[in-house]
Amino acid sequence: MNKQYYTVKNFELESGVTMPELKIAYHTFGERNESQDNVVWAFHALSANSNVLEWWPGLFGENDYFNPKKHFIVCANVIGSPYGSSAPTDLNFPFFTLRDVVKAHLALAEALKIKHIEVAIGGSFGGNQALEFAYDFKGNVKNLILLVSTAQESAWGIAIHQAQRMALTADATFGKPNGGKLGLKAARAIAMLTYRTQKSYHDTQTDSEEKVDNFKAASYIQYQGDKFERRFNALSYYYLSKCLDSYAIGRGRGGVEKALSQFKQSCLLIGIDSDLLIEPHQQKFMARLMPNAVYKEIHSDFGHDGFLIETKAISRCIAIFLASETSAQST
Repeated sequence: MNKQYYTVKNFELESGVTMPELKIAYHTFGERNESQDNVVWAFHALSANSNVLEWWPGLFGENDYFNPKKHFIVCANVIGSPYGSSAPTDLNFPFFTLRDVVKAHLALAEALKIKHIEVAIGGSFGGNQALEFAYDFKGNVKNLILLVSTAQESAWGIAIHQAQRMALTADATFGKPNGGKLGLKAARAIAMLTYRTQKSYHDTQTDSEEKVDNFKAASYIQYQGDKFERRFNALSYYYLSKCLDSYAIGRGRGGVEKALSQFKQSCLLIGIDSDLLIEPHQQKFMARLMPNAVYKEIHSDFGHDGFLIETKAISRCIAIFLASETSAQST
């Protein structure tokens, strides 16, 4: 399915600012079945797009667990992203929160006449969206699957994002048309230190010969910055990092514990043992407070990025979880 667009008029942000027009880019794959119980809504991570089959292969695809032959798959691009939804072109773009991102998703769900979602799934920033979406969705989300996500952005995460924003704004061209490219490379380099592990760098980027310069690890980080600069946008990265900082499921809802206690859906929380960015204890905390949640932990040498890499292990966890839910409901 090609990229599609939906426009919301007079979209009011949590700040009170109204956007005269909000454009939402999205993809759908497959067809809704007669009973409308095959909808899978995928929420993308910070710098991904709405084509979930492109960036989550091994989990979403023609021959993967979530496939268009069986499921009706929806994925919407977030506000601020350079991949089709309304995004900043200068620093006059209004700041937005994760709740604003989810409010746009909810508007799209209403436009698509979706009232039942069999599975809502997301990893990292996408997991945060999925949780927030399930809290406010007026229809029914039957199963929640949250990978390497949290109930509130941590001080560690906010500090990392601030370091990235310092790198972005240190570039004198930041905020100008097509500007901020060097700052974006540096910001991405900072992120790459939290997405992987020391072991993964040791195993793949250690030099085999003696040298005093031009190290493999340095070249790798430079390559990652260059690659990211070619596909993303400095202003989008700045605004989206601020959006991620704003995330707190309990804000204005009586606190995190009270908010999490409201979730009645069956929920699978998946943590990665080597994750340095969102450590497993954050998912375990959520699992203790959500009435119908289970926690599973998988091993990976790749840290936070494991949620995009360890798709075989993730698929097994999901298959067991959904089978157990089906079995429980039939008894």
